[in-house]
Amino acid sequence: MSTRSYQGCWTCKSRRRRCDNQRPTCQNCAQRGIDCEGYEVRLRWGSGIASRGQFTGAEKPVKECVPPRPKGRKRDLSRERRKLETSASSDAKENITNPCDPRSGPDEFTQENHTMVYEPDLDISHIPERVKQEEILFNEFMNNGINVLHSTTARDSMLQPRLPELCQQSGALYTICLAFQLSLSSTQSPQFLEYFDASLRKFRSELAHSTTLSDGTLTAGLLLCSIGLMHGLPWTVHLEGMHNILQSHGLADQHHTATQTSFRTHLLEVMGVMDLPCFSIGRQTSYIGIWHRYCQPNSPREGIEPVSGLPRVLLDLFAGIGIDTTEQSFWDWPGISGNFLQCYLWEAHRLAGILILRRYARAEQHQSEMRKFSTWRQPSACPVDETVLVSRILANLDALRLAIAERPTEDRFIENAVLFPIVVAGLEVSVLRQNPQWQETIRKCAPGSIQHEILLELMEELWEKNDPLLNIDDLARAKGVEMGLL
Repeated sequence: MSTRSYQGCWTCKSRRRRCDNQRPTCQNCAQRGIDCEGYEVRLRWGSGIASRGQFTGAEKPVKECVPPRPKGRKRDLSRERRKLETSASSDAKENITNPCDPRSGPDEFTQENHTMVYEPDLDISHIPERVKQEEILFNEFMNNGINVLHSTTARDSMLQPRLPELCQQSGALYTICLAFQLSLSSTQSPQFLEYFDASLRKFRSELAHSTTLSDGTLTAGLLLCSIGLMHGLPWTVHLEGMHNILQSHGLADQHHTATQTSFRTHLLEVMGVMDLPCFSIGRQTSYIGIWHRYCQPNSPREGIEPVSGLPRVLLDLFAGIGIDTTEQSFWDWPGISGNFLQCYLWEAHRLAGILILRRYARAEQHQSEMRKFSTWRQPSACPVDETVLVSRILANLDALRLAIAERPTEDRFIENAVLFPIVVAGLEVSVLRQNPQWQETIRKCAPGSIQHEILLELMEELWEKNDPLLNIDDLARAKGVEMGLL
């Protein structure tokens, strides 16, 4: 855990890190690739009054003019105010419309400069311990929790080195990181519920006042979506709200500009993957088409998308379902070069894509609204029945499970990507009832997580009821669950 610096450079002081006091710039800042603000004495004045330092509040820099200083640090007060946002928002008089939730109530910020308007008298005697616990929690997220967000062998995370800077851009992001780390243990603990509620309020407030989404706010929204899709909490409404703001400021044109950074492109790709209908269960909002409309035409098509762990060209096929992708498209996909673990994963996804198309076709046939595809090829089906497809998907997943156990350090995060083919295979109820031993394979192949437990509970209910008119989306919505398969 980092220790607060009292004698160090201004950068280390603001970040609450130990400073080595080297001149002219400290090595801690140099190693992290950030600008060192140096050690010079600062006197900041506002309307003739000092704003910080020894002479805070004085009309002139002499000790006789220094007013009594309030107990506690400004940061401590700010943190305590954020803790009391629930009562602050209910007492506030403003009524600002939130693009994510039209029913959202008053907000704790003013629209002009995001200045807090609720400042009660506070008892801050316990604050230092809370600050320490939050720092420990944030460090756990940086070192461990953040790994849950990736399903690839990429050695360099695009998010981790940028996260401290992004937290400066978005006031909601830091709290969301804490809530995310707490969610990995339990979504029922009072501590998680406290931080998740604060995360929602901060993000909705930030989104309500955003004219253009900063990378920090966009990252905060995607992390909030990740908490939801992993734990069955509503999340696509946040995706829709962020898209509405981006679209109102020319999302298509922005994506063509030369100023588009690689990290911004990465964030839009993450939005695109989350938006794919086949990667959600019990979705509560409409499909937007972010990947097909913005990512596929403009982003490089080579390489692997790090959140899903899938080649971008394979994601193109999933994005084309209902547009121009057929069973034959998946059947003919040649694959790309990858390690053995990736080949198992990609083969399971390719075959799952065929089952997804058949599942959609059965639903449409039941509604007597068969969709006519405009295809690259003739809309012929691949010459394999559902039983063979399920057995091949589970064979690849079982081989992947055994390979991970044998070589645990080869591809540390690839297990994060197995839920989609597991669930798609599990939805073939008639096949699973005829082959009950495959149900046990599904139980063994998925990682032990809250997300897996919720999805497995839904699948087992489908297996037990064996009702051809009951699908997992209706079952999830009836339970108030909105899941993701990422």
